[in-house]
Amino acid sequence: MSEKGSGRDRLFRLLVHRFRQNRWMLAAALAVAIAVHLTAPSGAWLVAGVLALFVVAALAPSRTADQRRVEAAEVANGAGLAGLSSENLAAAVTDPLIVFDGAGAVVHANAAASAAFGALSPGILLLLKFRAPEMQETIQAVLFGRETARETDYVERVPIERVYRVTASAVGRNTGLYVMVFKDQSEARRIDRMRADFIANASHELRTPLASVSGFIETLRGPARDDVAAREQFLQIMQAQTARMARLIDDLLSLSRLEMKPYFRTGAKVELKDVLDSVIASLAPLAADSEVVIERDFSDTASAVFGDRDELIQVFENLVENACKYGQKGGRVVVSVAGPEADPEGETTVTVRDFGPGIPEEHIPRVTERFYRIDAETSRAQKGTGLGLAIVKHILTRHKAWLSISSKLGEGAAFTVHFPPE
Repeated sequence: MSEKGSGRDRLFRLLVHRFRQNRWMLAAALAVAIAVHLTAPSGAWLVAGVLALFVVAALAPSRTADQRRVEAAEVANGAGLAGLSSENLAAAVTDPLIVFDGAGAVVHANAAASAAFGALSPGILLLLKFRAPEMQETIQAVLFGRETARETDYVERVPIERVYRVTASAVGRNTGLYVMVFKDQSEARRIDRMRADFIANASHELRTPLASVSGFIETLRGPARDDVAAREQFLQIMQAQTARMARLIDDLLSLSRLEMKPYFRTGAKVELKDVLDSVIASLAPLAADSEVVIERDFSDTASAVFGDRDELIQVFENLVENACKYGQKGGRVVVSVAGPEADPEGETTVTVRDFGPGIPEEHIPRVTERFYRIDAETSRAQKGTGLGLAIVKHILTRHKAWLSISSKLGEGAAFTVHFPPE
């Protein structure tokens, strides 16, 4: 082979090597060299090849630097993940997590597990710590290899009742370690129970007037068909029962709408004195029928808060109406407003106070629950649905406000709405 031919071969091999390192840029350089080789006079191809190599030499380092950075990042990421300890990974889990060995002894427990179940020092036997039958069976099933993973429900009753969904499984293959993760289901169970109670109570409240109306209809179609006096009496009772059902349905719909609304703080300001004046005026006939006088005790300062006017009217209508109905023996109801300057916390407060029989202390924490009644017969006699204070609580929560109740038997009760500072 001639010297000229061997020079060409070496040049092409060098270009191919560069091409593998930087394909797009070198492809253009190689194309130029080949074109010159085919068309230019003898010797010109060597000049073109050298120029192409200079171009590659100038451009290739930037590409190589990028590659080095990518490779360094990949190495760093791999080393960082491998460098994480099992304790750090367990600590990052917010649910209680316990790692144990083939003897059922604790190897490691994260902070959430220690907070939920007390001290879990390494070496403690889980079969002695969790004595509930379902936990014993779950631990043994995993340890003895009957199942690779198992789930069960576990109830921890001390210091407060908590319901967990427990998953036990082996860690990897042939490690001799096992893990239990406790998923707290308490809130979900509470909501399910509350929903079931709500449906049962609502069904009961509707069933009673429906049964009454059905019975009177049957009587009117039978024995009292021609009894004018009985017919008028029964029709009046039926009208009252249907009105009660209508009020109950309205309150249920109102509560449902409130629960579906997002929690937000409206940008509109509402003057509480104007709202209370409107409420007192609308309830004047009810107060007169109950032989109750509604008194105002408003401060001279402004009492504007952020809120929805219609919802706040609903809050104070419920509170003032309850005070008139259940505190009527006291003969008066006092509605007072205090601005933020009168409160050390800077809150604006509205208090509705009656002077009736009061509320027993053990009932106060529960009066805002749905359908909770201190005296069911008295409540029904006053046309109550058992949902008024639950609606009040929901509306105040939407306004980032809260309700406090104080009462002494024989001295009446005071319901105070607290609006936070702006």
